[in-house]
Amino acid sequence: MFARMIDDFKDQTGTALRLTSLAAAVALALFVTTSFLCAAAFVFVLQKYGPVEACLTGAGIFFVVTLIAAGCYMVRKNRVKARVEENAKSAVQTALADPMLVAAGIQVIRAIGIKKLIPILAVGGLALGSWPTATARPTKRPRSDVIAIFCAL
Repeated sequence: MFARMIDDFKDQTGTALRLTSLAAAVALALFVTTSFLCAAAFVFVLQKYGPVEACLTGAGIFFVVTLIAAGCYMVRKNRVKARVEENAKSAVQTALADPMLVAAGIQVIRAIGIKKLIPILAVGGLALGSWPTATARPTKRPRSDVIAIFCAL
């Protein structure tokens, strides 16, 4: 069980590192592209309208790019949070299906006795049943499907 968890951790770490380096390269290319487009728009507006309008145009372009990046970040953050919660539930179910854990539970039942263990299990079941509802928070949906589609590219 632990060897599988360690292997999963290694795989996830390698994948995260590759995706991070790819995202950094894409971000750098996007920044350079946006800079050239902003420079072109700046020169065009400077020749046609003047320096103040050209500066405001450049600021507007970078503001729009910042809003798009912030929207993508928020969508990605919500997806990662949902995936972590789903994996946590899966890990608990996997741990309960482990034969060594079941064998240890049977040995505890034999050592303590079933009649003494029933009240302890009842209290534990009540605590376990009320615990997720106390910490559960409503999940937030992305505000726009357009942002989710754009960020998925």
